[in-house]
Amino acid sequence: MKKGTSTITASDHMTQKKPIICLGIMVADIIGRPLHTIPEPGRLVLVDEMSLHTGGCAINSAIALARLGFPVEVIGKVGADPFGDFLLNAMSERGIGISGVKRDDQVGTSATMVMVEPDGERRFVHYIGANANLSLSDVDVETITTASILHIAGSLVMPGIDGQPTAELLAEARAAGVTTFLDTVWDDTGRWIDVLAPCLPQIDYFVPSLPEAQALTGLEPPEDVARALLGKGVGTVALKMGADGCLVMGDAGSALRLPAFQVDVVDATGAGDAFAAGFIAGVWKGWSLTETARFANAVGALCVTGVGATGRVNTLPDTMQFMEVTPYNLN
Repeated sequence: MKKGTSTITASDHMTQKKPIICLGIMVADIIGRPLHTIPEPGRLVLVDEMSLHTGGCAINSAIALARLGFPVEVIGKVGADPFGDFLLNAMSERGIGISGVKRDDQVGTSATMVMVEPDGERRFVHYIGANANLSLSDVDVETITTASILHIAGSLVMPGIDGQPTAELLAEARAAGVTTFLDTVWDDTGRWIDVLAPCLPQIDYFVPSLPEAQALTGLEPPEDVARALLGKGVGTVALKMGADGCLVMGDAGSALRLPAFQVDVVDATGAGDAFAAGFIAGVWKGWSLTETARFANAVGALCVTGVGATGRVNTLPDTMQFMEVTPYNLN
């Protein structure tokens, strides 16, 4: 099934000069694949590949945006250690602004062991590290208020800034005319709405995964989940649903469902962050919600075709070409 002609083009001029800010978790990912079985205590299993990658929602989304050609900066915290050096060097090499990244000499850089199964599904072992120590005192508010978009990337695992401090940042950004985004990660503590409640009225675009949004609202059907979040003050909800694509709902209350693109999954790590980057890109360029969501699905789909948290996220022209020739997943 080939796509029809899109109303968006790769040649649109990016006239805005203000950068996109991704504020959130920064992680060094050690990825092993494919993992066929979990080893018993004291035993070893082999994988075909093990590699070190950039990770964490803020870095993942920033790298995807940089590959697409957008001006982007990261705000966060890493340790004064080799993993921190690796993350900073990797971002700098990609043209991502890192002046807002602080270094912590008391704790190490956050790291995750990512075990990728043959079908692309993953298991994680995570060390929260310096991400836990990010606080409002680490954030230059002027940088936030002079951005075009502020994306809080990885809410619920940043205890130093989660909840009311995040709500205050979002409110200051919106007061300065900055468009606000927020994405969550799974909250293993079960706090969910207790933490996010003050933030929701300050979010222009909320882009959680469906399971996260279900846990947040206590509801199951995607449409009910989205309406509940809109009722709590969110401007637009975009639910990431993996192979089922996405559901987007704005203040009009009508649900827009878009299917995923049909691709061979190599590694699903970072797909949600890539989707968020694609959605940010569409909003930055002023596309319609339909075209924005379709583009976000494409960026997420390209991500899962390669190894690592940004996989094969590509340039804007190449992503547009992918959208024109790749069939939808309609199974």
